[in-house]
Amino acid sequence: MAGDELFAFRERWKHELEKKTKTPRTDSGGFARPRSLQSSKDDEATGSKERNEAQNCPPASKTATDFDGRHSAREEGDAPACRSEDAEPQYVSMESLLDGRTSPLLDRIQEEKVRRKRQYDALNSHGHKLQPQKKPNKKDKLVDQFIQDLNDVNDIPFFDVELPYELALKIFQFLGQTDLGRCAQVSKSWRVLAEDEVLWYRLCLKSGYHSGANISDSPCWKSSLRDSLNAENAERTNWKSRVGSISHLQFELGKILCDVSCFEGLVIAGYTSGDVRLWDTFHRDSRSSCPRSTHQNRDVTPKPHVCHVRVNESVAVAAYEDGSLDVWSTENGLEPIHHQQHLHRVHALALSSTQPTVSTACGSEVRMDSPDDRGYWRTLCLTQLSKPVDHLLMVPGHRPSPLVVASACDSVYLLAPGQDEPRTIHSVYGHPVTCLDVTESQAALGVKRCGWAMNDGGNKIQVYSLETGQLEATVGSSAGDFTCVNLRDGPPHLLACGNKDRRVRVYDLRSGCSAASLYAHHLGVSAVQADDWKIVSGGGEGLVCVWEMRMGAKLWEMHNRHPVRYIWFNTSSLVTANIPDEKTPRGACITDDDLTAHRRHRGIICHYDFSVDSSAVDHVLPICKSSYAESSGYNYNISLSMPYDTLSSPH
Repeated sequence: MAGDELFAFRERWKHELEKKTKTPRTDSGGFARPRSLQSSKDDEATGSKERNEAQNCPPASKTATDFDGRHSAREEGDAPACRSEDAEPQYVSMESLLDGRTSPLLDRIQEEKVRRKRQYDALNSHGHKLQPQKKPNKKDKLVDQFIQDLNDVNDIPFFDVELPYELALKIFQFLGQTDLGRCAQVSKSWRVLAEDEVLWYRLCLKSGYHSGANISDSPCWKSSLRDSLNAENAERTNWKSRVGSISHLQFELGKILCDVSCFEGLVIAGYTSGDVRLWDTFHRDSRSSCPRSTHQNRDVTPKPHVCHVRVNESVAVAAYEDGSLDVWSTENGLEPIHHQQHLHRVHALALSSTQPTVSTACGSEVRMDSPDDRGYWRTLCLTQLSKPVDHLLMVPGHRPSPLVVASACDSVYLLAPGQDEPRTIHSVYGHPVTCLDVTESQAALGVKRCGWAMNDGGNKIQVYSLETGQLEATVGSSAGDFTCVNLRDGPPHLLACGNKDRRVRVYDLRSGCSAASLYAHHLGVSAVQADDWKIVSGGGEGLVCVWEMRMGAKLWEMHNRHPVRYIWFNTSSLVTANIPDEKTPRGACITDDDLTAHRRHRGIICHYDFSVDSSAVDHVLPICKSSYAESSGYNYNISLSMPYDTLSSPH
């Protein structure tokens, strides 16, 4: 049925076209056209006929001229005749369009091409050049298309723009290492810009290398940055593979280790004999220096035990059981440059990391001393708190006046020179502070909750702002007490802490969520420190563990007898101290049978260096733990030699 209807429609269309063709046309005066003109139009070629019908204006004057042999212009009545036919329905031959014959639209396109070509030739004749227009590609990016449009408008190529060297250098300083390397491959001029020493010097300082150096200290800062990055990658690989050298910092084998402190390679230790020893781990061949105490100069016997030691770049401080305090210079001389005598035992000792400012706490009294311009020591602050001080720390950073943060039972105070009363940061009755750490702008403290407060998530770690004294973040939810917290040595947004519930936790202060929670030590965590990729923790059982933060996997561990009381590390070294709880074991007293303490009672300081060549076989650290249940000791860079490493085949 559909085919019959289509055939009938075509027949009716053809009939109407033929009828329209046979209808006599009239001119502008109303007279009928001659039959000869109509017949001559029928005798024309089919292409001319269809073209005139498509344009709705038959060229009658031209046909008459060709037929009669006379040369005459277009008749005046033709144009009105064409306009009169516009009101009538016009029919266009589909065959002419399908054959690709000319139409008014194609003619206009051709005229536009001719006009553009003439304009291009005229501009070339006057010395101007036009950029060839690139056809837009749908796959091109929006920025590339925008740059192309700008080039077409301005008639200036993008890479031919000339800028002053200083302005171009100002633009290049916003690029990183990878972008500068790519720009150096564009052209010679770009390579000169991309390898400028000022750019690479700033990148070195921004990456944390060669801090404090001048631009003239290195002939090629690009090579210096590359060497520093390669060394850092090698040290990170050594950390993960436990490749390096280990040394034990020991002084008197017959005395008990009391306290250890470290600052940028300087390690200080105090013993029960009253002696203090100082090591410089940057120089491997250097021996320990022996600063003389005031008791040695006065021939005091027996010498009191050393209870606290601290060290920074310029001075070393030691506090004794009898309340005395000695200060030495780390640069010149072994004699004390300052001495203090307190009425009671020094319960807490703090030393500024940038200035020779010492703060001590004897019971509830807090004192701060610092030398003036002429070298005379003056008391900057003397404050009496309501309760005995448990923790005492100096706020790091360069400040016009030093600040001290002290915790006494359930309160935390901020002390500064010139203040009549200390400023209270935290105070909640019945919730004592178990650990404390400070940065330049924040203070983190572990709070023990009792009674009804245990229903609100248990013990917490609260972070306060030192400037405003307001609570900024509260993290943690544990039934055990927080024993240690580290906020100063890690990244600005990460907080590492240890708990009596045997877990090491790392919190992200930006979101308040836990970044890592590791089951580490079965006797509780006693020391912890973290950076952007690893965690080092120490426990009461004497185990030092190194963890990979992202995977939460233990890389390796080392074990000693006594609890780990101190941990400090940087990119290339690690210092750990196993300090005994018992200071007077059997064998350490003159009334005992053995005048020297046994080795198992002394404690130990271990220094790990991961900057050595990893290809050396002697630099693999010794095995601390292994099990025959494992097929190979992959954690210790060797294979077990017995009993079942390699099974021979029965053949």
